[in-house]
Amino acid sequence: MWILFAFGSAFFAGITAILAKIGIKNTDSNLATALRTVVILFFSWFMVWITGAQHTMNALSLKTILFLVLSGLATGMSWLCYFKALQLGNVNKVTPIDKSSTILTMILSMIFLSEAITGIKILCLFLIGAGTYLMIEKKEETKKAIDNRWLLYASGSAVFASLTSILGKIGIQDVNSNLGTAIRTVIVLIMAWILVFITKKQSEIKELDKKNWLFLFLSGLATGMSWLCYYKALQDGPASIVVPIDKLSILLTIGFSYFILKEELSRKSFAGLILIVIGTLLLLV
Repeated sequence: MWILFAFGSAFFAGITAILAKIGIKNTDSNLATALRTVVILFFSWFMVWITGAQHTMNALSLKTILFLVLSGLATGMSWLCYFKALQLGNVNKVTPIDKSSTILTMILSMIFLSEAITGIKILCLFLIGAGTYLMIEKKEETKKAIDNRWLLYASGSAVFASLTSILGKIGIQDVNSNLGTAIRTVIVLIMAWILVFITKKQSEIKELDKKNWLFLFLSGLATGMSWLCYYKALQDGPASIVVPIDKLSILLTIGFSYFILKEELSRKSFAGLILIVIGTLLLLV
């Protein structure tokens, strides 16, 4: 069953990237992240109350709370980096780097979660790494003309996403996954709005049009669904497999970026995408 939740997470995560890209087109990325998190907060706590998980809050240990808080902080950093990267760069370039967090997550899960290392996993790490490289490499003559700050933010997103998975796996071992998601969302919300006020971007809310609000709201709902599926899968399944399945959202994201956002996909990038998918699917063997 955890495999179904993992694929559900991938589906909603793929939709999130496109909806968010459209929603933050003319919006400060930090403000957009903070507004999306409000939607996710209401959605996640709504699920907590529906499932009755709020009654288990008294049973949370200090260790569980600590790792949920740390996981929330890592998630907040990952989001802030990711949506800034989306604002600066193309979806079909940013997403592969973000999804490369699979590599670090697999390594960390072997070290800290004692998940077995096998020949297949090593092969998959190589395929995913090679595929990511092919998807982000640019032609030499265009490198200087492009603002490459998106690369730095996308890399930061991948690192913090990896930490999120490991910390989240430890934090939700003894807690209802819906409740764990809701608690983490509170941390992300606080962190996001602090950054908004520090950068004094709160005044830009009045400049958002109906299209911005609509797509930020929809991306928030999609993220909420992705999170609920992801942490349910992570609670029941091994992180070294759940995370790569979740990263298959790249198929939807790249597909939407090509057909909806009209972003070009070169032969080299397409070959890289194939390698990433093959490497991910081999983990299910």
